Amino acid sequence: MKSENPPISITDQIELLKRRGMEVDDEAIATHHLEFISYCRLEDYWSIFEASEDNENCRAFREGTAFNDVLEVYNFDRELRLLVLDAIERVEVAFRARWVHHVAVNYGSHGYLDRDLYRNQGWYTKNIPELRKQFRRSKDSSVGYRRNKRDDSELPPIWTVAEIISFGLLSKMINDLRRADRKSISHPFGLKDQAFASISQHLSHVRNICAHHSRLWNKRFTVTMGVGCMPDSLKADMHGADNRRLHNTLVALDHLLSIIAPETEWRKRVNSLIDSNDLVTPSDMGFPDLSARAAPNAGGSVQLRSL
Repeated sequence: MKSENPPISITDQIELLKRRGMEVDDEAIATHHLEFISYCRLEDYWSIFEASEDNENCRAFREGTAFNDVLEVYNFDRELRLLVLDAIERVEVAFRARWVHHVAVNYGSHGYLDRDLYRNQGWYTKNIPELRKQFRRSKDSSVGYRRNKRDDSELPPIWTVAEIISFGLLSKMINDLRRADRKSISHPFGLKDQAFASISQHLSHVRNICAHHSRLWNKRFTVTMGVGCMPDSLKADMHGADNRRLHNTLVALDHLLSIIAPETEWRKRVNSLIDSNDLVTPSDMGFPDLSARAAPNAGGSVQLRSL
């Protein structure tokens, strides 16, 4: 198939950006980043600086837009993504631990395979074969010996499964558990079972975005959390926010980290990063009523959760 946008050299990419109105003060620096980040990836970040269509159907940049501005937004998003991934890692490990402990103590080492534990038998018939695929693909040395058995369909104990199951499949299996079991797993996190299931599925989606190094700060999520099932404190913090944007994700992570790792300064690090960049718009992250989010004596800085 013939592409409407044929590939062009990096030199021509820089000339195109200049024609569109971008200031490129140091072409060597621009060349370096276009070579090692790519035009296509950076395009996600300079789109916020675009002003209009010109006569050549080529989007023009607002006056004063510089290549360094694009890099600043790109680096902001990269640091934000690392912070979010760091929080999700701690939450994911905690969710796995709670799942293992509850199921193993109450139903045995292979109780997770019991059909009667799940509400939707159709989901069960999809989830367990998918778990077997993940087991066979796993390169974890602790489970490798089992794949050498004649019957490779045999799955290991739940504490071994917890080390190889994907977060996405784990969230599906937890969501399908009987409600009494979900309540037991979710209780230590200060969440009702519906909120726990909703958050776990959403965080699995966000984790995949982060793991694939995709743009995060102004992403519109396709898998969202149900605000209505959240505890009152989280409902208040999420009130007025765009549920398809990042703000509510940050609020949920902050709540969970306050329980899992109460000594963490994660929220402070997030606030500091947001305050450090004047080029990104907090409303693009779903922050509600920015003036109400300003901390006392903070000079109008935007803070995660009003305190």
